[in-house]
Amino acid sequence: IPLFVFGDKNFSHAVLIGEGLAISSLIMCILFVVVDMGRPDRLWHMIPKLGYFNWPQSLLAWDVLVLNGYLILNSFILFYLLYNKYNGVKPNKKIYVPLVFLSILWAIGIHTVTAFLYAGIKAKPFWNSSILGPRFLASAFTAGPAIIILFLSLIDQYANARYIAKKSSYFFNVKQEVRDKLALIVTVAAQVNLFLLFCEIFKEFYSDRHHSLSAKYLFFGLEGYYALVPWIWSSIVLNVIATTVLTFHKFRRSNKILYACSFTLFIAIWIEKGLGLIIPGFIPSPMGMIVEYSPTFIEVGVSIGILAIGLMVFTFLVRLAVPILVGEFTYKNRLEKDKN
Repeated sequence: IPLFVFGDKNFSHAVLIGEGLAISSLIMCILFVVVDMGRPDRLWHMIPKLGYFNWPQSLLAWDVLVLNGYLILNSFILFYLLYNKYNGVKPNKKIYVPLVFLSILWAIGIHTVTAFLYAGIKAKPFWNSSILGPRFLASAFTAGPAIIILFLSLIDQYANARYIAKKSSYFFNVKQEVRDKLALIVTVAAQVNLFLLFCEIFKEFYSDRHHSLSAKYLFFGLEGYYALVPWIWSSIVLNVIATTVLTFHKFRRSNKILYACSFTLFIAIWIEKGLGLIIPGFIPSPMGMIVEYSPTFIEVGVSIGILAIGLMVFTFLVRLAVPILVGEFTYKNRLEKDKN
């Protein structure tokens, strides 16, 4: 958005790293959907015209479409821009700019469909909220740029250390202005996310309905069960502290503080949207039973495996993109090496 909507060319390096992060994240999302299918023989139903895709009635079918569509869009944009950069050719704006704007709208659609997946389940009143979509978008605009800030700092540090060690003239430069703007996006989104969370808390506890039992279990415990209480309050405290610190310009412009707050917000959002949103929706059950959940060894192993695949893909894309962006790995350089 800063590069293609507002024309800030300083984001040219950052946006391709962001595209790589989007691709690796989408691969993880799709893999999580695959493992949640339960059995391999159910997967063919996810293929339109081959299985029983149940589109447009099924929100899971919509989820499969938006995830795969967004993956295709981001993959084409990233490799098209890198391919032209590698060949020293100026990319055709008529080809990639419309796709970029489509991908921006598609990204909003992904979070909207995800929110509708939960909000559309009638038997789970904890998720029946009209602001669940905006909450997903606010947390995405918080955690997404936050993790990009951290990855850019790591790439900036280690890539340039490698070039310095090789006594190379190449340099991966992300200007401070880019970090400042990303920090501002994170700050505003984090403030909006906290406000929407407060709105949810007010709705649940001011009316004090029977449907508020899941929220009571989450925030204060229920009938002696309180496994999630430390988690959600830790998330809220981390959210408030990091957002408050970033609100002040002086702190936000300090890279060390910015990195610490970005990491804190990412962890806080992960707890809020994982432990604080998914699990309480099942407690108590529609029959009124309270059974606390704890992940099994297999679930933990599968989750770590999918995260590892995502990090491996992102690492591969960064190792490909950075040398092309700085001009080290180009078609012209390759020809000169072959001649020598």
